[in-house]
Amino acid sequence: MPREEKTPATRVLRQETLLVLALSVGASALSAVISFTGSVTAPGDLQDRAATLNGSQAPGRPWLDLAWQLFGIATALVPVALVAHLLLREGAGGLRALGLDRRRPGSDLGRGALVAAAIGGSGLLFYLAVWATGANLTVVPESLPDVWWKFPVLIASAVQNSLLEEVVVVGYLLRRLGQLGWTPAAALLASSALRGTYHLYQGIGGFVGNLVMGVVFVFLYRRWGRIGPLVAAHALIDIVAFGGYALLAGEVDWLPTPP
Repeated sequence: MPREEKTPATRVLRQETLLVLALSVGASALSAVISFTGSVTAPGDLQDRAATLNGSQAPGRPWLDLAWQLFGIATALVPVALVAHLLLREGAGGLRALGLDRRRPGSDLGRGALVAAAIGGSGLLFYLAVWATGANLTVVPESLPDVWWKFPVLIASAVQNSLLEEVVVVGYLLRRLGQLGWTPAAALLASSALRGTYHLYQGIGGFVGNLVMGVVFVFLYRRWGRIGPLVAAHALIDIVAFGGYALLAGEVDWLPTPP
């Protein structure tokens, strides 16, 4: 006989959801709003400022820098572990309830690659267009030193981003909002707006582009019933962005770099 899932009381669900968000992307959203406010109220143009995604934490001290990089990646994944724990306690089977498991690795990776190709390419063109208007900061995907661990850390950072965002913002949040009685349209809007907001530190383009990405990802999650392909897609997008910038920055004239 299958194990019965037990839905916690509404009040507990609401408090739990707010706490998970406050420990993860919710705090990032507030930080992004403050950062963007500082950027738009400072003298000069937005594109003259840089938004660095993966920067050195201890310049000139590579081993200490590596320790800080790994510490940041590991601690950023704690909310994912918390979500898995809460879903297990609920009787839902942990992250498997969201479609993050090893049942369909080939399908998840294949679908993720197709989504990454479509969103990654269009996202780059959108960023370049918005940056040219002066409505976006210059995004610097990485500014790590040229040491042996640079690319492994960038890959690990990309995987961490994908796990955190897709588990919390899509799988977990949509599940909890549905249990709280939100309509599918309202839940889609909340998830997408949250994704856009915690990217606002990059500028208007970062907000709009990620809001649209959020809509697409929610649609695909509801269609496939799995976040596995979304985690794969997000990881591939970030790996290409981080690694591509590391290889091309300063080598091509179409890629914006800090002044």
